[in-house]
Amino acid sequence: EAGLLPQAGRRVLLVCDDAPVPEAAPPWDEVPGFARLRARFDAVLSWNEAIRPFHPATWTPRTEDVPLLERHLRRLWELGDERVELVLGAPDTPPAQAVARVFTGAPLHVCAGGPADYGPTRGKLDPLIGTRVRQVLHLDLIPGLAPALLAEFGAPARVIPAEVFRAVAGEVASAATGVPEGAALVVGERPSDTAGEEDALHAEMVRTAVGRGHDRVVFAPHPASPSRHAGAVRAEAERLGVDLTVLDPPVPVEALYEASRPALVVGCASAAVFTASALYGLPVARVGTRRLLEELAPYHHPRRVALVLAEAVRDTAVGVDLRGLLSALAFTMRPQVHPALRADAERYLAAGAWDRRWFPRRRLTALGLPGGVPRQLVSLARNRAARRAARVVRRAVRG
Repeated sequence: EAGLLPQAGRRVLLVCDDAPVPEAAPPWDEVPGFARLRARFDAVLSWNEAIRPFHPATWTPRTEDVPLLERHLRRLWELGDERVELVLGAPDTPPAQAVARVFTGAPLHVCAGGPADYGPTRGKLDPLIGTRVRQVLHLDLIPGLAPALLAEFGAPARVIPAEVFRAVAGEVASAATGVPEGAALVVGERPSDTAGEEDALHAEMVRTAVGRGHDRVVFAPHPASPSRHAGAVRAEAERLGVDLTVLDPPVPVEALYEASRPALVVGCASAAVFTASALYGLPVARVGTRRLLEELAPYHHPRRVALVLAEAVRDTAVGVDLRGLLSALAFTMRPQVHPALRADAERYLAAGAWDRRWFPRRRLTALGLPGGVPRQLVSLARNRAARRAARVVRRAVRG
């Protein structure tokens, strides 16, 4: 739509559902509103069906199987021997990475999926994949800043114009029927390993909407949620006496932004919340980031960037340096990949305008960065004689 991709004689859409239980949710090509988009493609194919019985969230092909798989898929999808170019999500995750590995040598155009992609590339990406990336396409979720995804491979970042994105979302908006206008919209989070945590977070979102003065709430479950009965949300809404509408089947939230213009969007750190604020100018409330950051492990968990940004964008009015913050996150999460960012990280951390939950002291100490324990004190703490002397002093003070 925006002219950012090369012309093609044939366009094929490959849909993939990497939800924990893909069978429990409707396929992407059956989601309400998709029919408006289908005409843009010559064919719609399913990655899940192609690799069955393997799960797309965990499966990648063995190197020795790649040539056979490419021949098989070219025959299955009637691609022949034609040159193929791939438009993928982040190739550091199994579904996109698997497709990129199968079609060896195909140029890659990567679509950044959300705020997490403003952080460093997750894990160690095979250079045979990274060097094939021609561009990283992204929505301007953090105005003026580009995602760090694949920056180590020199892939240029290009912004998808907001008006083009909104025009496409507007086509899908016709599927958003029966949604009250001006209600508070609660955006469901992607299913977690612990259903109880997910339910508690959604109930907190309802309380936040009510606390902001809203008595009508629309709950949009995450499309990957295996169970969209929204029991915890319904119970909380009934307890608070608010009018609740649960969308089932789910509708893309961007279509809701166009169709019903929510008075408030409540979420945690999902792309939908950033999109509501940056592209639609809707008021947003972010819930649960503090607790999730405190519990998040390991430090380089890819969700850290989205959670930190969700908190930081609230504080930009008081002078949060988002560019410096992202540089510090990239270095502390992947110092081996981004060693050139050390000076930027030191400068940002030395300024002290950051939250301890964003950069735990232990991590800063391990990397020798401002905010950590000085190296002299670290070595002193490991000294047996020093520890013995400290115990004597403590006993004397207590005595």
